[in-house]
Amino acid sequence: MESSPSLKDIAKLFLKLGIIGFGGPAAHIAMMQQEVVAKRKWMSEQHFLDLIGATNLIPGPNSTEMAIHIGHEKGGWKGLIIAGICFIFPAVIITGIFAWLYKKYGQIPEIEPFLYGIKPAIIAIIIGAIFPLAKKSIRSILLAFIGIAVLVLSLLGISEIYLMFGAGLLALGLFYIQNQKTNTLQSFVPVLFLQIANSQLLSETNTRLFWVFLKIGAILYGSGYVLFAFLDTELVANGLLTRQQLMDAIAVGQFTPGPVFSSVTFIGYQINGLSGAVISTVAIFLPSFVLVALLNPLMKKMRNSQGLSAFLDAVNIASVAIIIAVCFTMGKETITDWKTISIALISAIIVFKFKKINSSFIVLGGALLGYLLYQF
Repeated sequence: MESSPSLKDIAKLFLKLGIIGFGGPAAHIAMMQQEVVAKRKWMSEQHFLDLIGATNLIPGPNSTEMAIHIGHEKGGWKGLIIAGICFIFPAVIITGIFAWLYKKYGQIPEIEPFLYGIKPAIIAIIIGAIFPLAKKSIRSILLAFIGIAVLVLSLLGISEIYLMFGAGLLALGLFYIQNQKTNTLQSFVPVLFLQIANSQLLSETNTRLFWVFLKIGAILYGSGYVLFAFLDTELVANGLLTRQQLMDAIAVGQFTPGPVFSSVTFIGYQINGLSGAVISTVAIFLPSFVLVALLNPLMKKMRNSQGLSAFLDAVNIASVAIIIAVCFTMGKETITDWKTISIALISAIIVFKFKKINSSFIVLGGALLGYLLYQF
């Protein structure tokens, strides 16, 4: 039976996840699965899977949109806003502090030893969370085939958005061929018309930053790491940012918790100080709040339609396959010697053997082991 948390419970959970959420979108979603499904029983495994599929169908940062979806499910409009802001807030504050230090001292503090241990631990957390989701999502031989195909194609570098929609449309087409009947499909493509009032209050630079990041937040599909290619085109090529500053922003995004989109806080600060940081952060995340608010009420209607349910099942298995592909790629880059193998194995044993242990302790343990072993 699903429980009904208070708004305070939602705020506390997503603040915690925002603080300990190292490792990118796949790791964040794994932590949410552990906290929301396995530990707190706020929703079923199936519905959590449906929400993962939904986040992959719209642009924006996947893990942030998952937080917003969960907040809306459990707390309505207030929950939507609280979950999203609480998940984003720690990353923005930490990134803002790094941005200030960088601008003042010209360098980023050295924390590589801690990251050395955090990354293998994160991979164990992802595997622990994706295992039950994979079992739940493989509901037929067709879905198993789609999952394997998406996994292979993802590892070959095919774009996530093509794989997601391709899997869904394939399943939808086969459903209608098998049933030989036509259902009415209602199209839902949100069109946003956003306007800033009193634009004279914004400087020319901040206005430009707002529209650049609003556009990126509204059209960027896939993981947040694709963000940096957009930034190179929009900011570096136009002289607003140096390539070195962009590389340092990428580094900050890698070793701060929470969504990688918080890197724009760092970038906005370098370009136009505190006001630039605030404007850039609001602009990049605003489309996610609007899109989730529009999409979330449609999810149960999709599940109740046989045709759209087939589409959603295929999107779900494709989402799981893509997360596995991300985990595999991360593992190749991260688990490279006996020390990182040891950290990953210890973390995996804890994840599977002691399922009630909070993922935050695994992250902290990985950081400590990484610090101790990094010197050897």
